[in-house]
Amino acid sequence: MRILQLHSDFIEYQPIEKEIKMAEEAEKKKTRLEDLVVLFTAIEEGDDEEVIKKAIDEIKSSLDVIKAKKILIYPYAHLSKNLAKPANALKLIKEMESYAKESGIETYRTPFGWCKQFHIQIKGHPLAEQSKVFLASKPVEKREEVSEALKKEEKIKSRWFIMKTNGELIPIDIEENKIVGNFDFKKHENLKKFAMHEMTKSRVLHQTPPHIKLMRELEIADFEPGSDPGNLRFYPKGRLIKSLLEQFVTQKVIEYGGMDVETPIMYDFEHPSLHDYLNRFPARQYIVKSEDKEFFLRFSACFGQFLMLSNATISYKQLPLRIYELTRYSFRREKSGELVGLRRLRAFTMPDVHAICENLDQAMEEFKVRFDLCRDTLNEIGLNIDDYELVIRFTKDFYEKNKDFIRSLVKLHGKPALVEMWDERIFYFILKYELNFIDALSKASALSTDQIDIENAKRYGITFIDENSKKQYPVILHCSLSGAIERVIYALLEKAYMDEKKGKVPRLPTWLSPTQVRIIPVSEKYIKISEKIANKIEKENIRVDIDDRNITVEKKIRAAELEWVPNICVVGPKEIKNKILTVRFRETKKIEEMKIEEFVKMVEKEIVDKPFRKLNLSKFLTKRPKFVAST
Repeated sequence: MRILQLHSDFIEYQPIEKEIKMAEEAEKKKTRLEDLVVLFTAIEEGDDEEVIKKAIDEIKSSLDVIKAKKILIYPYAHLSKNLAKPANALKLIKEMESYAKESGIETYRTPFGWCKQFHIQIKGHPLAEQSKVFLASKPVEKREEVSEALKKEEKIKSRWFIMKTNGELIPIDIEENKIVGNFDFKKHENLKKFAMHEMTKSRVLHQTPPHIKLMRELEIADFEPGSDPGNLRFYPKGRLIKSLLEQFVTQKVIEYGGMDVETPIMYDFEHPSLHDYLNRFPARQYIVKSEDKEFFLRFSACFGQFLMLSNATISYKQLPLRIYELTRYSFRREKSGELVGLRRLRAFTMPDVHAICENLDQAMEEFKVRFDLCRDTLNEIGLNIDDYELVIRFTKDFYEKNKDFIRSLVKLHGKPALVEMWDERIFYFILKYELNFIDALSKASALSTDQIDIENAKRYGITFIDENSKKQYPVILHCSLSGAIERVIYALLEKAYMDEKKGKVPRLPTWLSPTQVRIIPVSEKYIKISEKIANKIEKENIRVDIDDRNITVEKKIRAAELEWVPNICVVGPKEIKNKILTVRFRETKKIEEMKIEEFVKMVEKEIVDKPFRKLNLSKFLTKRPKFVAST
């Protein structure tokens, strides 16, 4: 059994529609409960009465600690991939309710088997959000390495500020779940959402993010029940989008001067440098055994790149030296309650470029170059300055010595930024920034990031030869130009959803659209000529397919729009006679008659300088499988 326990000011919920055949009977009315503990509960395979009693007994003890008297049992299947069968789950949910009442707890329960809409406000104390797992028998012993940095991060106290573009630092704080301070957020709503997200450290979601529905409807990606949660499957369209992004970011790094390398995904847990570094990075690791040794799966490219550099002979004349790897995959054993579609995974693709710098002055100069490069990369991907917010994190000591440098970053950014200041350094870096995307549920996710690392050169024995022929330890920068590739796709989908809510047409940039041009023959008679037209367009490195299904033209156009195909070309007798294409532009809804050459040049302008890959599906829609059932 898995329970997400939330001490709440209130919850309002309303059953919307039945999700399963054996759903309980319930009225579709809104219910509000106040000052209670909400128990989002998933009954798993193997759960029994023993588990139920164990859970309620522990929750009762928890209620005594937080001074709560009332609970709401809320069946919530999304917490687990190992769910019990509905009949057994309902039986145990009812027993849970009964045992709670017998234990003297004021108990309520939402109907089982329903899709429900809810609104909740969680209290702002350290024990308000808790994740609990209860097992029927003694669990199999598992080892999970939790770094010292992660333990410290959970306890660290930060001071928060907003830095304006003129360098003014304005303190802010949280009181009664509200931001207090002298900064006016009226023109900076996204920054306000971001500050709330970071300062409250609320990572758990209580609604399904819009991008999850979109990633399935567009057949980009899906959950993989045969794997560990947080490991997704990518369908052909998703693999195409992902590979284009991988190619694009790698191209940007190589243009910047990065040396592209490849390193292992698994490392010796007892290696002294590696184990020491593990405890300086706030991440949970996967542990695997091979023969008589334990290994961990990497969470970044640092390990392999640093070991490689420790064996290299480097001159000061070669600095800054840039080394890069696109990790497929990096692994972090995130908490199950924090796994969210493409936004937060346990296995992800991370572009990771390090720069070896002679000293802090050179590092800060290089840092600015990369800051511009990151913002340019996001912009070319399709995420602009309005889509993300900047946070800069640093120690107080670094700030006092380098105020002008930090102010220059915010000035480059062009709008106010969130600042987190630590009185002491607990990580290997003294400064870090992130460009964070704010999604439809007001949650923030880091995309581009960079860090100034003053520890790992010595830890790994990375040196360079200075102008006096002496060995020196460099300063290292850690950068991901875009952040995890999967998270970039998440951001693009969430942005499209939010655009649609504003009355815009949801879309992907044309260079990332799996099908850039859809040709629609008006009847079977025009399929052959449509194929000739498609071949001509395809030769110009444009992805094109043909809807050869035996359905109406209207249905074909509608299907293309639902697939977010940007350009839809109808081919019939008029088009053949006049040697033109009738083109429907999905974004503008405009319809134009154009010569093929004219149309091709127009599309080429949209995708110029971007990577190209051929369509990895059949050109004909009738020959394609359906990967995701229609909902």
